[in-house]
Amino acid sequence: MDTVKIIKTAQDHEAALSRLDELMDLNPAPNTDDDLELQALAALIAAYEEKHHKINTDTITPLEIIHFRMEQNGLTQKDMQQYLGSPSKVSEVLSGKRPLSLTMIRKLHHGLKIPAELLIQL
Repeated sequence: MDTVKIIKTAQDHEAALSRLDELMDLNPAPNTDDDLELQALAALIAAYEEKHHKINTDTITPLEIIHFRMEQNGLTQKDMQQYLGSPSKVSEVLSGKRPLSLTMIRKLHHGLKIPAELLIQL
């Protein structure tokens, strides 16, 4: 088992991620030294990322979430017609001029696996 260190810097974080990948590729048996190291690294990485890379979901808008999912999946405005409706509705929604309807939210939730609670503006 390699020495596991507290992650203090971005460089430490990168090294920990690299080592975690190596350990995951080994697929260690439970409770072996490699498995315990993997578990410890995962916990340390999670703690570092929570402190330094936390995403505040209170400030993210449904529109930003939709644009992000489109980018992830390589979707165009035309592709979004199946979720949002006519080309004009797609354009209005993606430009922020039209709010999402309940039907649109359902389609985005089921089709693009976006959690509905992230799409509902309260």
